[in-house]
Amino acid sequence: MIPMDPSRYYVLVEFAVRHLDFLAAELASVLRLHDITYGSPDCRVETLPQLGPHPTNSTAIENCSHVDHKNTVQDQQRRNEKRQRPFCILSFPFDAPCVPRLEMLADKVDSAKNLATSSKSQTSSETIGNIILSRCVLVRSVMELWGYGPSLDDCVEQVRQWTDVSSGSTTASTLTTTNCQHSYQKLVRDHGRSWKLTVHTLGCTYSREVQEAMRSRFQFLALPGPVQMNDPTDEYVLIRETELDDHGSPLPGGSIDSAASGTNPPRTRYKPNDSVSCCYFGRALGGTRQTKHRGDVSRFSLKSRAYLGPTSMDAELSFVMANLAGVGQSSVVLDPFVGTGSILVSCAARGAYCVGTDIDIRVLRGKGENSNVVSNFRQFDLPRPELIRSDNAIYQRHFRRTHIPMYNAIVTDPPYGIRAGARKSGSRLDQPRPVLESNRHNHIAQTKPYVVSDVMVDLLDVAARTLVLGGRLVYVIPSFRDFEPESDLPRHECLKTVHICYQPLSAELGRRVVVMQKQSEYDPTQRKTYLAKSWKNGAKSAERCANIRDKIMEAAKLKPNYQERAAVRKQKRKIHKEEKKRVKLEKVEMS
Repeated sequence: MIPMDPSRYYVLVEFAVRHLDFLAAELASVLRLHDITYGSPDCRVETLPQLGPHPTNSTAIENCSHVDHKNTVQDQQRRNEKRQRPFCILSFPFDAPCVPRLEMLADKVDSAKNLATSSKSQTSSETIGNIILSRCVLVRSVMELWGYGPSLDDCVEQVRQWTDVSSGSTTASTLTTTNCQHSYQKLVRDHGRSWKLTVHTLGCTYSREVQEAMRSRFQFLALPGPVQMNDPTDEYVLIRETELDDHGSPLPGGSIDSAASGTNPPRTRYKPNDSVSCCYFGRALGGTRQTKHRGDVSRFSLKSRAYLGPTSMDAELSFVMANLAGVGQSSVVLDPFVGTGSILVSCAARGAYCVGTDIDIRVLRGKGENSNVVSNFRQFDLPRPELIRSDNAIYQRHFRRTHIPMYNAIVTDPPYGIRAGARKSGSRLDQPRPVLESNRHNHIAQTKPYVVSDVMVDLLDVAARTLVLGGRLVYVIPSFRDFEPESDLPRHECLKTVHICYQPLSAELGRRVVVMQKQSEYDPTQRKTYLAKSWKNGAKSAERCANIRDKIMEAAKLKPNYQERAAVRKQKRKIHKEEKKRVKLEKVEMS
């Protein structure tokens, strides 16, 4: 049984099983907004129970197709080291500002009276549950943890000790000396709090009889309030975590439930072995485990947008990037490659003042009054952003006093020439025609290709110039699995890398979201030195970044039937182009 420190308040964070590499980074960034340092003594990250080696089972091997025949203790330990499990246990001192006080556990009427009569009362928005649930996109639920362990027996015994406030145990006496800042002591006396107990299994299912047997193990809690399945005051949750493979299926080590085969069509229910699972028990913070706090993210789905482009960032990842950047109320945020403004929409939804620049005036103007960047903000009742046609390669020529920090965050998805080509001001001609004086008031400068390595160097230089100390740069870069962060990413002496999160898109290709934080002031006189040190291996690293599109095309050509699929795509583009031309001609004729 894993010991729990009675002087600390434990919280279990349950993540959504997607974007696994982003989970800890987003949580740490959201806590940072509330001056909570993830991993410090005031917010300690506890070790999850070890997923121990499971015994080989001949019956399971015959019935499961995903068998690992090299199931040794060493292999198991290596899997544990690499596994990204969708749970995190945090512990706080009981006197931490984010730990809910006893008055927060009273019923709604009494709580309202307490808050009205005491200006020092803690509000629900200040508690750790609301801090996480109100911002983290990838968090499913937050629980006040009462016990956990590698088996159900260990979990039950720990919950029994944690809630045994009437005995003379060390745990009970310690809780008493902390002014009973423990929810069970309040809940056990409150007959007006309705409740239910949910059994949640990860990677497997159980029959109702088995679930009821699990619930009966916690009868000693003797909660006095009425049981209410819909919208109870408190929801208690027993989570059974099972070891999963890379595809999200339970590893062998248990047995197949034959009773489930009576369905039509037959449905297999896998019952895992106890030695490969962990159990957690606690009270859901925020009312219930099935939270509704993420509903605002689905509201911003790209399917409902008034204005979209080929590179518009999806809503969920945009909100995650805003969290990684630490965007909050009154933050000033810049997107130097704003495009259709999908990233700035998520930043504005978090209360930021947004500034967007882009070199393509057609994208900024959009397709009309109801189909442009501003219409996306108007659609969601968000403040209008400041939009400027600007070239990030010559930022210092567009803005005065560029060495004065002004942004709290820069969040962007730079162009890499894959779905949209990068451009900068200039002409391909050696001697371009001069601009007539009469045309200067509405002249749009010519553009030429912008090398990807230069895009990255200029982006970091602008961030180092314009971010306030502690401000963050968050950007996306496509990469292969053989990516080396030390050599393949640009660097800047004023910025330090905080997080690198990987999102796989295929077996070999993915994209990484890089988070950098400004750690020192920018010296304009040292600009050439900064640029010279941008790449660890000089031209070799820069070339590796610049040739991302070429590497993707080479990898695509190696796939079977590439030529046939390329011909089909070419024909579809031709048909689409002719259709657009026909519609345009019809509009001209009608006018």
